[in-house]
Amino acid sequence: MNLLTLIIIFSAVGGILSVAVAAIFLLLPDKQRNAVLPHGISFAIGALLTVAFWGLIPQAFKDVGPEQFQSLSGTILVGILLFFMLEKLLIWRHCHYGGCEAHGDEQDHGHSHGHGAKSAGTLIILGDGIHNFVDGILIAAAFLTDVQLGIVTSLAVAAHEIPQEVGDFAILLASGYSKSKALFFNVLASLTTVFGGVLAYFSLEDLHDHLPYFLALAAASFIYIAVADLIPSLHKKTDMKTSLQQIALIMAGVLLICTLQGIVHEIEI
Repeated sequence: MNLLTLIIIFSAVGGILSVAVAAIFLLLPDKQRNAVLPHGISFAIGALLTVAFWGLIPQAFKDVGPEQFQSLSGTILVGILLFFMLEKLLIWRHCHYGGCEAHGDEQDHGHSHGHGAKSAGTLIILGDGIHNFVDGILIAAAFLTDVQLGIVTSLAVAAHEIPQEVGDFAILLASGYSKSKALFFNVLASLTTVFGGVLAYFSLEDLHDHLPYFLALAAASFIYIAVADLIPSLHKKTDMKTSLQQIALIMAGVLLICTLQGIVHEIEI
């Protein structure tokens, strides 16, 4: 079996396997799923921020020299602003063509999910696609170094992605996506892992110089989603019990991602 075939197979394993495991979440009855959704959002906040600040950003700066620190920081800033403008465009389009939950319809009709949540769903797909694309590049780079390292790396990526995909499903369902659409878009985003792996196989040297900027954009999207869209939704309930649950689940997301990062680091060594 040639190297390109191995990269395609294990890139698919790294992306799609994590989605398949997380899709078990969709099998829960509606009542149980609705009860779990707020907890999934809290967990996703911790996971997204940790992936951004503990994984993506340090790795991006690790791969560049001091002379590029400012441009890389600027990429994160520009990314956050771009995602803000993208969400504005999504809200504007919705207000002109499908009602305007963002401005008042939500309050008038008592909808449980505003258009900000719908935009968060769109952005999570985009951010996840970028992240998975970078994962594909990393998997291909590992295979080009050593086949055994490539296999281990792809399995580590799958293990690392599972808790994040669970959070993604929670966000998409909370944003109003049906179960079938949530599964479809998560699988679609996971396929960018294969695309990144194949592209890296043919042009790894060219992509290597741009990899930190892909990482920075992915980090920007996760930071924006967590801070601008998800955290405000947690403030709708202010009782002490709910607040403590939210804090505990955010910390659970942080600790799990940190633990998985440590395991991956040890495996890579």
